[in-house]
Amino acid sequence: MEISGLGALVSGGASGLGAATARQLADAGARVTIADLDETGGSALAARIGGLFVRTDVTKPAEVAEALDRSGAFSGTQRILVNCAGIAPPAKAVGRDGNALALSAFARVIEVNLLGTFNFLSQFAARLQAAEALGDEERGVIVNTASVAAFDGQIGQPAYSASKAGVVGMTLPLAREFAKSGIRVMAIAPGLFLTPMLESLPEDTQTSLGQQVPFPNRLGRPEEFSALVEAIIRNSMLNGEVIRLDGAIRMAPR
Repeated sequence: MEISGLGALVSGGASGLGAATARQLADAGARVTIADLDETGGSALAARIGGLFVRTDVTKPAEVAEALDRSGAFSGTQRILVNCAGIAPPAKAVGRDGNALALSAFARVIEVNLLGTFNFLSQFAARLQAAEALGDEERGVIVNTASVAAFDGQIGQPAYSASKAGVVGMTLPLAREFAKSGIRVMAIAPGLFLTPMLESLPEDTQTSLGQQVPFPNRLGRPEEFSALVEAIIRNSMLNGEVIRLDGAIRMAPR
C-alpha cells in the first residue's frame, strides 16, 4: 500500500517508538495524527511534521472516538493505525516485603497496553471497513506494538509480559476477522530499544544492556522500529504475523 497522501494515526506518538513512527510516516507523505497524553511533546512534534495532535487516553472509548473524529476531519479517511501507547512499570507478583502485588496495579498495565490497543483498533476498523477500497481491494493497515517480553518475560514483568502476550495472541484472529474488509493486522515485538525509559539510565548501563544483543551489539534505534512499520505498510502480503525486532536477543530471567 502506498503511503503518500494517506491519513495515519499513531497512538503514543509523542515520544520513543511512536514519535519515530510519526516522523517516518510524515516523511513518506502521510498526514499524521498523534494521539497521546503528553500535550507538550505531542503538540511540538505535530507542528514539526505538519500533523495534528489530539490529547487521548487510550483506555477511554470516548476519547479514542474523538481522536478518530478529529483525525478524519484533518486528513480524511484514516488508513493506517500504529499503536505504540504503553506503560512498563516493573513489579514482582510478590514484593520484597512479602506482600502480593495489588491487583489494581496489575490491571492498570493490562488496561493501557492490551485494552487500550484493542480500544483503538476496534474503533478504527469499524470506521475503515465502510470506506472505499484502494488498489488490490486493500483498505488499510493496523500495526500493534508487542514486545519480546511476550515470549521471554523477565522476573518483575508478569503484568507487562501478560499485556504484550495478549497483543500477540489477538494478531491472527483479528487479521482473519478483518480480511473480508481488506484490513491487515500486524504486530512488532521490539527488544531492547533506546526509548525515553532507557535513555534515563546511566550511559554505562545503556552500554551494558546493548552488549546483551548478539548483533548488532547495541540497543535498537527507534528509527529501526519505524522503518519496519513503513515496510509492513508497503508490503500487502504481511498480515497476521508478529515480527521480532530484537537483534536475536533472548532475554535472561533477570
